[in-house]
Amino acid sequence: MSAPPSSPRSRRLAPSFRSLLTVAFLLAALPLVGALVESVISLERLSREARQAVTQAAAGARASRQLADQALTLERIARQVQILDDASLLADYRTVRQRFKATSSELALLPLSEAQLATLNQAVETEQTLFARLSDAAEEGVKAASLVEGYRRLSDSATQLLAASNEINDREVARLGTLATDTERQLWWRLTAMIGLSLTGAALASWLVARPLKALGQAVRRLGEGDFTRPVAVSGPADFEELGRRLEWTRQRLEELESQKQRLLRHVSHELKTPLTALREGAALLKEGALGPLNPAQGEVVGILDDQSRQLQALIERFLDYQRALQDLGRVELAPLDLADPVHTAVESHRLAAQARGVAFVLDEAAAPLRVRGDADKLATVVDNLLSNAVKYSPAGGRVLVRLTARDGAAVLEVCDQGPGIAAEARDQVFQWFYRGAPGHSALAGSGLGLAIARELAEAQGGRLVLGEPRLPDYPGAAFSLTLPRLTE
Repeated sequence: MSAPPSSPRSRRLAPSFRSLLTVAFLLAALPLVGALVESVISLERLSREARQAVTQAAAGARASRQLADQALTLERIARQVQILDDASLLADYRTVRQRFKATSSELALLPLSEAQLATLNQAVETEQTLFARLSDAAEEGVKAASLVEGYRRLSDSATQLLAASNEINDREVARLGTLATDTERQLWWRLTAMIGLSLTGAALASWLVARPLKALGQAVRRLGEGDFTRPVAVSGPADFEELGRRLEWTRQRLEELESQKQRLLRHVSHELKTPLTALREGAALLKEGALGPLNPAQGEVVGILDDQSRQLQALIERFLDYQRALQDLGRVELAPLDLADPVHTAVESHRLAAQARGVAFVLDEAAAPLRVRGDADKLATVVDNLLSNAVKYSPAGGRVLVRLTARDGAAVLEVCDQGPGIAAEARDQVFQWFYRGAPGHSALAGSGLGLAIARELAEAQGGRLVLGEPRLPDYPGAAFSLTLPRLTE
């Protein structure tokens, strides 16, 4: 079976993983960039308003002081014209008057209130009236005493305008404070909204990426567990879809190989068992004397044939058991459970066999439930193998300790017996495939798979199965311990 060709059409229609990452980055970054740009614009506007306010305040203060000084100067020149009766001083007056009018125009451009603007207009009109009267009096050589009072009112108006510049400053400061507060509030609202949009975009992009990754992960896990029946279907970026098609091809190939292996095993088993059965039956007939009595030498040969045929059949059965065990190891379904439940199941299944040999189980359970994440059936298989070995090697009338404890954040199961224990040279071999120890107190030899399967099942559930040193004087035999991570409530 060749690898499936990639689909150009799907590559054209579906975006690639790189383009999807680019879109995800833009979705997350653009709102923040927008918030940053908006913040810069708002701060620039606030800075511009502040510069304008400072400029206006400085101009207002300068113009108010100049207007007050110019009003006093006009009053002094007017007094000199009246006292000295010198009409030539009117030229100096006209010069100061032009500056007075220019300063008044500059003040009029500032953000004055209606009352302040009325005061400024009144000062300008008063000065015009006074200038006309002063010019007439100088030409006619007449002294006008009322002019002095008029110029005093003009100075008072200019002084009022000087105070008005301070009011302008205070008003601008208050306005800038309000503007700064409003700008800060708007920036916070915009920043919050933009962060929300960024998080939403990031979450959407994460979902778009995580969905095909999750499908790929599930497909790989099923293949690792030996489940080749469910097709692999992945939708998303073109890269992931192509990877999904590759995995589907792998699944089909593995399914085909698994089918071929099962057919081969069935065929080999059948082809071996048929002649082996005939061989055993023929040896049995010869041994029973169905074809006549056998001399001692013939009887010895027939006994050898019978023993070897039985051993060959046992080897075939062990081989088939090994294949079935390998298939079961990949099918572990983890779920929260109390470790005591599979332990009780295994103890009850062995109670009758233990009683037949006079062996008793001693249960020592923890006060609180030992919650772990495991496969109840597979854990029961682990405990079953441990109890089977303990009962097998325990003497008649012996006891088997089954203890459940919590230790260092883990759930621990200990199985200790009163048998002869395990020799030092065999301790490193007990978990190896097909290793068989002494037959113990049972006439039946083991298959050499029990403890190897138990360790593999323990590790498949995140646990650890070890053979420890006997620590209890009442249980000097083998001491196995199963450790599993304990779930926190």
